[in-house]
Amino acid sequence: MSETLIDLLTREKLYPIIRCSEPDEAIEIGRAMIKGGIKVLEVNIETPDLYRAVQELSKDAYVCAGSIITSLQAQMAIDCGAVMFSSPIFQMNLVKISKNKRVPFIAGVSTANEAYAAWKARVLLTKLFPTTALGGITYIGDLLRQMPFLSLMPTGNIKLDEVIGYIRAGAKCVGVGRDLYADFTPNEITERVKSTLNDIKDYTNWTNN
Repeated sequence: MSETLIDLLTREKLYPIIRCSEPDEAIEIGRAMIKGGIKVLEVNIETPDLYRAVQELSKDAYVCAGSIITSLQAQMAIDCGAVMFSSPIFQMNLVKISKNKRVPFIAGVSTANEAYAAWKARVLLTKLFPTTALGGITYIGDLLRQMPFLSLMPTGNIKLDEVIGYIRAGAKCVGVGRDLYADFTPNEITERVKSTLNDIKDYTNWTNN
């Protein structure tokens, strides 16, 4: 199951990350994204109320619970329907619950050492954060030149018009947050998702020919 979900995510390439404090807002944003074609998305658990958003959106998409730091938070996310969980950090207690529950864990890393340690722990996908502050596309390219076996997902203030550049640099998928939805209506969010997915499809078709 873990590899199937990660494979789906790496095929889709675009990984929306919803960050807000109100569950109803998160649900509205998520539904607009799903309408645009998103199959996998993340809801950051900024408050316990956000577990309700995970529960609702899980009816129509694969939902990852984000900002998970403790085993208790991970268990609560799984109980609410999350099929993955992610963290801004790499912790072995989260690796253990992932393996015990057979639920994928996306570990957060910033350095080459952390990324390698996560790979050694058999984490299938690592979230490079905060990518923009660390050097953006150049940084992920530098890491992958030294360790091409890593499966990296850049996140952190990434813009939609940078997604293709990150994919070209070797990212398995790209996490995009507020640039995808902030200050846009649900219909506009849907159209932004559709447009970005089409751009990714065009690029991948071109590189595969």
